[in-house]
Amino acid sequence: MATDTLQKDEAVIPGTGFTKAHQLFRETVRRFVDEEINPHMDEWEEDEIFPAHDLFKKAGDLGLLGLSYPVEYGGSGGDYWYNMAMAEELARCNGGAIPMAMGVQTDMATPALARYGSHELKKKYLEPAILGDAVCSVAVTEPSGGSDVASIRTKAERHGGDYVINGSKMYITNGAQADWICLLARTTPGTGYKGMSLIVVPTDTKGFSVSKKLKKMGNWASDTAELVFDNCRVPVDNCIGEEGMGFIYQMQQFQNERLVSALGSAAGAEKILKMTIEYCRGRSTFGRPLIENQWIYFRLTELISEVEFLRQMCYNCGRIMDRGLDYTREASMAKLKAGRLVREVADTCVQFHGGMGYMEEYPMARYFRDSRLMSIGAGADEIMLGIIAKFEGIAPRR
Repeated sequence: MATDTLQKDEAVIPGTGFTKAHQLFRETVRRFVDEEINPHMDEWEEDEIFPAHDLFKKAGDLGLLGLSYPVEYGGSGGDYWYNMAMAEELARCNGGAIPMAMGVQTDMATPALARYGSHELKKKYLEPAILGDAVCSVAVTEPSGGSDVASIRTKAERHGGDYVINGSKMYITNGAQADWICLLARTTPGTGYKGMSLIVVPTDTKGFSVSKKLKKMGNWASDTAELVFDNCRVPVDNCIGEEGMGFIYQMQQFQNERLVSALGSAAGAEKILKMTIEYCRGRSTFGRPLIENQWIYFRLTELISEVEFLRQMCYNCGRIMDRGLDYTREASMAKLKAGRLVREVADTCVQFHGGMGYMEEYPMARYFRDSRLMSIGAGADEIMLGIIAKFEGIAPRR
């Protein structure tokens, strides 16, 4: 399937773009999760890293890393509903670390390169990422900036035909194992969003280093790193698209990230709620199953309804995308809702599991830790609120 063009027929789920082909594709992802990920998750969590090159190569051989990218570069030529289907199926993983790491490869570090990169740049960097021969990462956040992308300080100054890069990046997923970085850096002096560019930086470049592998509250198996660029020299030709357009390109990449993250969150929350329902059916207190307690089944029903609303909002983003329209407003809403909802689901389900939910050997504790990132990564809740307020015309002018 790796290089075959994915076909689209009539939708089989009303109100979505999912077809029979998408549904058959789901089975491939499910087998991949069951055979290549879940049997190893406990070990990878304990080690606080997973074998990215080995796992991504297996994913690349199955065609999972370039679903909506051109066949010319090893992709499958499908629509974005394949990416959305995979996001839902990856929620079957026994933890959030691997879905996040794969999402970086497919929907966070590569969209701008696929859309705006030169043919030479795509052959050299996009194609190996799609085939699973290279691990990639996206580097935006800095130690002093957090979600304030416009304040980045990392500089890429022209010296002849090269950029000389100096600065640092923080909280970079896949950063400790990446073969190349999609770097957002300032290519012209100044402040604000103007004058930034996206640049491909191979990690074997002199002056690049991983200064620290970070310990996290959750998603332990996914390596997160602090990166340093010390007079790191790369060709100007490694600039993705037009110089100075990096902020715009990165904002577009964020929409892919936020959509698949929100949809994966909905699927993950549904899984945890079903697990909690089964636990409450089998656990009896005061002579009857927990699930017969009205507060418990009402509360679970309420959360199931909230998750369905989130899922449908994500599908609406897909429909907007199909029409070639901007879905930034809706993706921001979905991402905001997802971050807050999974926290609610995690807290409620831990409570209904009682002492078992607090035990490390049970999946609930891992979900509680992993899900907390959704309100922080890819733009914190406060950033989403600001974006939505601007679209609604209620944010004060600066």
